[in-house]
Amino acid sequence: MISLQFLLTAFVVVLAPGTGVLYTLAIGLGQGRRAAVAAALGGTIGIVPHLAAAVLGVAAILHTSALLFTVVKTAGVVYLLWLAWQSLRSGGALSVNADRAPEHWARTARRGALINILNPKLSLFFLALLPPFLSGNAATATAEMLLLGAIFMAMTFVVFVLYGVFAAFARDRLLASQRLMRWLNRSFAALFAALAARLALERA
Repeated sequence: MISLQFLLTAFVVVLAPGTGVLYTLAIGLGQGRRAAVAAALGGTIGIVPHLAAAVLGVAAILHTSALLFTVVKTAGVVYLLWLAWQSLRSGGALSVNADRAPEHWARTARRGALINILNPKLSLFFLALLPPFLSGNAATATAEMLLLGAIFMAMTFVVFVLYGVFAAFARDRLLASQRLMRWLNRSFAALFAALAARLALERA
């Protein structure tokens, strides 16, 4: 049986702003509701490798291997900095522009997935989050972790979609001001750069 404590913990974690939320907001503002849903889908899919790593015990290897952790972390930092540049660059993937046409949903989803895939802390997060909520029965531990992970992913998708739809709803009003669009692009760039800096300081 799924405990209320797990549901509340997962909800608080998902609700907290992070790279996935920031990306979905940027896409919702820049490209509208459908693109925001694609971004939310990609961010959710990006959780799958980390959940699998936690279930299979690969996360423990990642935690103990400084080299492997550093490689994945460095790729994540570079990717976040690239997203920051895409926010600033005119016509960039994350730029908020009134004349911008929505890109193909698969490209938006793929970018969202990479944001989570290249964050090595997610594997360690699942390794720490899920075990305390298991029943203690070794025979069903794997199935229980998969179920808890699936619930976490479903909550992630729903919350991300809500963030994205909210951003898309505000899109028309915000795009009416060139000054506000410039401010938004600079703000998103600064936030992605800050997240890159924070990830760069993480240790296994």
